[in-house]
Amino acid sequence: MYSADRCLFVDSIRVSRQDGLFLSDKTVPSSFVSSISLKTQKCFVDKNENVCLVSCSWGGQTLGPVKSRRSGGKGGWVLSVSLSREEGYVGDSGEDWGQNGDNNLETVEEVKEKKGSGALNTTKHLWAGAVAAMVSRTFIAPLERLKLEYIVRGEKRSLIELIKWIAASEGLKGFWKGNFLNILRTAPFKAINFYAYDIYRSQLLKLSGNEEATNSERFLAGAAAGITATLLCLPMDTIRTVMVAPGGEALGGLIGAFCHMIQTEGFFSLYKGLVPSIISMAPSGAVFYGVYDILKSAYLHSPEGRKRIQDLKQGGQELNAFEQLELGPVRTLLYGAIAGACSEAATYPFEVVRRHLQMQVRATKLGALATCVKIVQQGGISALYAGLIPSLLQVLPSAAISYLVYEFMKIVLKVEPA
Repeated sequence: MYSADRCLFVDSIRVSRQDGLFLSDKTVPSSFVSSISLKTQKCFVDKNENVCLVSCSWGGQTLGPVKSRRSGGKGGWVLSVSLSREEGYVGDSGEDWGQNGDNNLETVEEVKEKKGSGALNTTKHLWAGAVAAMVSRTFIAPLERLKLEYIVRGEKRSLIELIKWIAASEGLKGFWKGNFLNILRTAPFKAINFYAYDIYRSQLLKLSGNEEATNSERFLAGAAAGITATLLCLPMDTIRTVMVAPGGEALGGLIGAFCHMIQTEGFFSLYKGLVPSIISMAPSGAVFYGVYDILKSAYLHSPEGRKRIQDLKQGGQELNAFEQLELGPVRTLLYGAIAGACSEAATYPFEVVRRHLQMQVRATKLGALATCVKIVQQGGISALYAGLIPSLLQVLPSAAISYLVYEFMKIVLKVEPA
């Protein structure tokens, strides 16, 4: 540790590339010393001869914490500083270079800012996905209820008859039965799913060194995102399925159903259907995110898409959040709906098997393959697609709204690319 005066024993100053200061180890002119007022009497030098000046001011401006390094052993320090005024942060010097041209210098403030902004950006990214799930699920809750009636209860009535029966027996609120629990399940699931996809795709891009993700990278990132979200969120989905099954009303809500499952079947009963869930969510995520990303990329590379990007750059902050959508509201809804329909149609049989597994008790528990065979034996191949039409009616608006709200919230929250 050196005192403040020892840290400033320099006599010549020159501006390095990227606006750093090169200070040689002799005596600094008095005019320069008089213009600097240290706010601390200490600065730190580590074992690698890196010096950190905690804070000082120069000409009425504050020089934030700085980190520097010996310049190639040639008798000098290279300082990287951050300037700020009373109203806040102004800027920093970016990368600074020593006599050897090494761009290994970085301000302490910049490091802290990166860490802080990274955590904040992650939070905003997750919130964008969560809000998208809340809005879309609430909007399509009646269709979700109809789908579960067909899958879980084995409903044989026509769609119109089923709607009339629910309205007559439970009223309008019956169509939103279990919606709060559904939001509790889907909000974290979609938040993790959207975020994980962007992260995985970004990491694959770094590994490949490409400027844009390939189709295979998109599908791989989507599959990994689906598996990640499934592992973290399956217990809530299992509890919800048990609650809407026959007799589920007697369990006493979310807490009651949770305690009942733990007491009667053990903790791992919350992960019923894990294997078919992963098997279904991997291709589902791959198709859902891959198809949307492919459609989006194709449009943005078209003449119309390039023109829209130019218009967005020219409009800048004058445009509202909806106008700033790269695809525009209508095309975002359309591409989201197409991606959702493709994903649902490709993986629906896995969904049916998973729901049946979640309803099984330990005494009569079957494996995924045995359950699939049993469903086919009892109802034929068509039984694996029971409820597909109401499911597609649910998925089309759900996927469309999810993508629209997600892209909208990323703009509103100013989410940076992963």
